[in-house]
Amino acid sequence: MIVDVRGTPAYAYTGGKPFDPALPCAVFVHGAEHDHSVWALQTRYFAHHGFSVLAVDLPGHHRSAGPALSSVAEMADWLAALLDAVGVQRAFVAGHSMGSLIALDFAGRYPARATHLALLATAVPMTVSATLLDAAREREPEAIEMVNQWSHSTFAAKPSCPGPGFWLHGMNQRLMERVSATGEPQLFHTDFAACNAYTDGLARAAQVRCPVRFIVGKRDAMTPPRAARALADAFAAAGATVDTVTLDAGHALMTEQPDATLDALFDFASRPLSAS
Repeated sequence: MIVDVRGTPAYAYTGGKPFDPALPCAVFVHGAEHDHSVWALQTRYFAHHGFSVLAVDLPGHHRSAGPALSSVAEMADWLAALLDAVGVQRAFVAGHSMGSLIALDFAGRYPARATHLALLATAVPMTVSATLLDAAREREPEAIEMVNQWSHSTFAAKPSCPGPGFWLHGMNQRLMERVSATGEPQLFHTDFAACNAYTDGLARAAQVRCPVRFIVGKRDAMTPPRAARALADAFAAAGATVDTVTLDAGHALMTEQPDATLDALFDFASRPLSAS
């Protein structure tokens, strides 16, 4: 569906069901040079099992109008404005990679608005190498190819892949190329620069007041599980309820382990707050 956010059209996928603000709301935030479609297999289940779903396209990404936002804080504020526009006060929020920083910042600066926080393939700090930043700015196709290779734990799709004909590397490559083609110049660099510049993660963790679940890939070469330890410690020090689910996958958790990712998300989002 298209939502007017501060006078600019934004797209959110609703999982194949009409959006109903009276239902519990689940928000899904994609990573750099991606869009809502990375969540397709998980969000349809949520939408057909008791949740209203908003899998967003961030500003300047695919169906959401630009300009792209240049900082994590701006994207978190935009997410709050999107919820205002659809009449939702509180939501379960999940974010992948760059999206995990946006979800974290949102839950930290708007603690009353997050019921549960799921962070997939996260790292604080989320440092991006100078080589990759340069490629994203000057040679975007090269950056897309590098990230695509680093995102997967294997060159071949597993036999448990959710549908015949799924080509994980090809799907991810074409998605990033499509987002690049429909977005503004150097969009990948804008996203990566926002991740690289974000320094508020530990401070935001201290402000979060909802349960937190980390979902990590044990073979993630981009945000390895150890990169989230400081953030997990910051949550624990602030008294948050925190747990971690480790999957046999790389960075592309939602496609390499779609069922396990869904189970980890849905179990957590469905957990009553009083039991957390």
